[in-house]
Amino acid sequence: MNFYKIGFGVLSIFFIVFVIATFSSSPESRQAQSVEGKNTLKHESKSVLNNLEAEAIEITSLDDYLRSEPVLQGALIGISVRSASDGKLLYEHFGNTRLRPASNMKLLTGFAALNVLGEDYQFSTEIWTNGKLESNTLKGNLYLKGKGDPTLLQEDFEAFATEIRENGIEMIDGDIIGDDSWYDDVRLSRDLDWTDEHWYYGAQISALTASPNKDYDAGSVIVQVTPGNKVGEKPKVSISPDTPYIQIANTSTTSTASVEEDITLERKHGTNTFTVEGSIPIGAANVTEWMAVWEPTEYAMDLFKQALQKQGITWTGTVKRGIVSENSKLLFTHDSMPLSELLIPFMKLSNNVHAEVMMKEMGQFVHGEGSWEKGIEVVESELEKMGLDTKNLVIRDGSGISHVTLLPPNQITQLLYLVQEKDWFSTYYNSLPVSGNPERMIGGTLRSRMNDIAVQAKTGTIAGVSTLSGYVDTASSEKLIFSILLNNIIDEDDGPQVIDQIVRLLKDEFSVSSNG
Repeated sequence: MNFYKIGFGVLSIFFIVFVIATFSSSPESRQAQSVEGKNTLKHESKSVLNNLEAEAIEITSLDDYLRSEPVLQGALIGISVRSASDGKLLYEHFGNTRLRPASNMKLLTGFAALNVLGEDYQFSTEIWTNGKLESNTLKGNLYLKGKGDPTLLQEDFEAFATEIRENGIEMIDGDIIGDDSWYDDVRLSRDLDWTDEHWYYGAQISALTASPNKDYDAGSVIVQVTPGNKVGEKPKVSISPDTPYIQIANTSTTSTASVEEDITLERKHGTNTFTVEGSIPIGAANVTEWMAVWEPTEYAMDLFKQALQKQGITWTGTVKRGIVSENSKLLFTHDSMPLSELLIPFMKLSNNVHAEVMMKEMGQFVHGEGSWEKGIEVVESELEKMGLDTKNLVIRDGSGISHVTLLPPNQITQLLYLVQEKDWFSTYYNSLPVSGNPERMIGGTLRSRMNDIAVQAKTGTIAGVSTLSGYVDTASSEKLIFSILLNNIIDEDDGPQVIDQIVRLLKDEFSVSSNG
């Protein structure tokens, strides 16, 4: 009997030890430990950190700031800091916690686009016909086929029309057809907030689209409201480019100079009727907004139609959407600027449409399907090749406007370390906004921030979220890689000042550490 008791006791002790060992080594246990005390997740995912983990230090000044800053009360903040020279993790605060990155997602999209498409990649737009030219009359249809170029301007459509006229075509005995089949017909990413639909940053994605100016906000127009010459007079509303595709419902008024401007612009869902309401003071500056159109393919086709008319070209059929017929021949092709140049407005100005176009283009390039689903597959595949654990990420779009996309700061800094070895890294790095530089295409979204330190990084903002990830120089000429993801704040406009202070504290701490 005593033998059985002893045996049972030994088995019980062994079982307890086994349970403790198993729990303490489980991912769930390690995640719980990270909540209780930061900087303990050094070995959670070897594939994620690619053996770059080091004993992260404590930064008392930063820790005190994180505890005392009112904006951070009730918020979540993830911080990851690495050495740019060897990739070692120097500091982390919830570094392995998945958080909403906002436009820091563009760092991943830009990386994948450069890796898959290449710096010299160009988007093309093609003119086709299935007819024959007889005495300056094209007997058949004329096709405008888009392949994703987000940089087409009104002047480009005019150049197409000039080229067509120079090919001897003065009349088209057939239809003018816009082909946008290079991408699927899903216009909006699945998590886009419906309130963002009518703004340029939530514009619909089409393989055939147009931009109003050289910021290249494809699928949008510029709306300008100018006060009237008299109080009570209706303000003037203009659209650029000027197109009958847009209708204006203007109920606004010109108020006295003492009244504060209160103009509201919206686009009625499912239409291209833009409403202008409220009041604008007499003598006030114009109110200017970039507004997204409904169905960008037809918007592009309207600009093409106007350009043809300007060249005196007529047609017997209709202007519509369709697909280039099999028996058609290519008349000419227009190529966009290379990807290396497009990356400047994309990153500097944080252009959401460019990100989603790149996502669909990668899906078309690799899988023959221009969709978000296939594009995301490509991005995840490229991240896996770099050693990142995509099972620890949630990627839903290319721009980060999604509130469902989730990234851990440690994986962002790991990617920013590894991309330094790429041949195209200088293109990638130079596309990032530069702190304190007033030039829009240099300073970008950082042009009015941190002019006292050298930061080159990607900003991010959506409701309740403010982020910044990139590179900062220390006083000892050491470069740090950092990612700061601030989530669940009451007002996202309060985020940048908090993030900037964190970057300064990091820069000061590691400047002192480097100098001994």
